[in-house]
Amino acid sequence: MTADPNTDAQNNKVYAILAYIIFFIPMIAAKDSKFAMYHANQGLTLFLLYLACQIVFRIIPFLGWVLIPLAGLFCLALAIIGIINAANGEMKPLPLIGQYTLLM
Repeated sequence: MTADPNTDAQNNKVYAILAYIIFFIPMIAAKDSKFAMYHANQGLTLFLLYLACQIVFRIIPFLGWVLIPLAGLFCLALAIIGIINAANGEMKPLPLIGQYTLLM
């Protein structure tokens, strides 16, 4: 018997929200929840984007130093969008990076 998606979203909403702060919490606490794991994937993808921006922009002198805070603000905006989606019980992909699946 498959779990009802609405019940899954209601029961694991907190874990889905936490996925955008610390992406691995749902992977440990709610690994059987499709809803929480979807948001854990989104959180992991967002974290990797932030990490890649930090590494690349620190290598580029001057222009990169200007782009570091902008990348941080962009990632913060995506995290807020993800938190709002999780709080509303929605499985909507994040803009630009939401189509990538890293976790099964």
